[in-house]
Amino acid sequence: MKNRFMLLSLLLGFGMAVSFTSCDDDDNNDNNNNTIDTGNVVVTENITENTIWTSDKVYQLGGRISVEAGATLTIEPGTIIKGEAGTGANATALLIARDATLMAEGAADAPIIFTSVADEISPADVAAGDFASPNLDPDINGLWGGVLVLGNARISASNDAGDLTEVQIEGIPTSDPNGLYGGNDDEDNSGVLKYISIRHGGSNIGQGNEINGLTLGGIGSGTVIENIEVVANQDDGIEWFGGTVNVKNAVVWNCNDDGMDADQSWTGTLDNFMVITVAGHSFELDGPEGSSDFGPYNMKNGIVIANGEDRSSEDLINTDDNTSVRFDNIFITAIAEGQQINRVSHDVGVVSFENIVLDVDQAELAFHVNGDVPAGITAGSAPATAINTSVFEWTWAAKAGATSF
Repeated sequence: MKNRFMLLSLLLGFGMAVSFTSCDDDDNNDNNNNTIDTGNVVVTENITENTIWTSDKVYQLGGRISVEAGATLTIEPGTIIKGEAGTGANATALLIARDATLMAEGAADAPIIFTSVADEISPADVAAGDFASPNLDPDINGLWGGVLVLGNARISASNDAGDLTEVQIEGIPTSDPNGLYGGNDDEDNSGVLKYISIRHGGSNIGQGNEINGLTLGGIGSGTVIENIEVVANQDDGIEWFGGTVNVKNAVVWNCNDDGMDADQSWTGTLDNFMVITVAGHSFELDGPEGSSDFGPYNMKNGIVIANGEDRSSEDLINTDDNTSVRFDNIFITAIAEGQQINRVSHDVGVVSFENIVLDVDQAELAFHVNGDVPAGITAGSAPATAINTSVFEWTWAAKAGATSF
C-alpha cells in the first residue's frame, strides 16, 4: 500500500507550486472559480446559480462546496471531480443543500468520477474506457471528503428537548446552514445520480467523525439514485439519515468502516447491491432516534464478500433493538470466524429474513447467528435466487476482479 502521508505531502507541495489565473467567459458558468496551469477548474465558492460541469475539464474542489437552495448543478457524463486534501473544517466535499438540485447522469461507458487530487486519472482515461486510478491503490482512503445530498423528507431525530424535524448532517460543521436536512415532504426531489464512482474519501472533520462516501440526509422518493460505486472511503460507503429515497445497483468496496449504514427511520429500499471487503460491519442498521418510527426499510438482492481475516469483531449485520428492516435474497460469503448477525429478534423493532444464505457449513450456521437461527436464514454456497451482477461491469471493483465470488 502506498503511504498516505507521503501522498498528502506531495499534494501540499503541488498546491504551493501552481499559479492561478482567471477563468475564461466560456467556462459554463464556472463563476467565482479559477483555472490552474494543469487545466483543472478550481471551485472555491458555493454554487448559487444554475451551473454545468463538462467532461472536457477536471473540476477541483478547493473546499467544502455547497450547491445552495434554488440552484441546479448539472454534471455531464464522463466528468471528473477531484477534492483537495483537507481535514476538520477544511475538509473538501460537494454538498447539495435542501431545495438545490444535482443532475449527475453518467453512463456505463462514461461514469462521473469523484476522487482526490492525488489521483492522476484524466478525461482521456475515461474516454478510453479506463476507469481505474493509474496511480492510487483501491484501498487508499481519507484523501478528501465525499458527496452529501440533503432533502426535505421526514427523519426521526431527537435531542434533549424532544423530537426534531430537521438537524445538521454529520460531517458538516454546525456553523454551515447548508448542512440542515429533514422536513415533511417525503416525495421531495433532489435530482438524479446515475453511474457515479466516489473514491478515496472520508477525511476526518473531528475525533471519530468522518464523511461518508455518499451521505443521503432526508432525501425524498422523487430523487433517482442508481448505479453508484464507493471505493476506499475512510468512513461508511453509503449512509441514509431518514428519508424515503430508493437506491438501486450499488457497490461498496474497501471502505474502512461500515458498508451500508441507515439511521433515523429511513423507509426506502436498497435493491441489487454488493458490499465487498469493508473493515466495519457489512450492514449497520439503526432504528429511529426520536419517538416516531415511519416503518421498515428494505435490503434486497445483494451479495456480501466479507473477506474478514482481521475483522472478526465486526458484524455481518448489526442492528439495534428498535431497528425495523426487511432482508430478502442476500448471499454472504468469505465470512471470518466470529463474524455474526448480531441480533435476529427485536423487542421494539421488527426484522424479517427471507432467502438469506450464509456461505458456511450447516453445522457452523448457528455460530454466525446470535441466537436461534430463524426461518429465512440458511447455509449454502450460492444465492437462493440469482442476483444481477452484470450491471456492475462498469465499476472499478468489477474491472479489478473484486466482484467475483
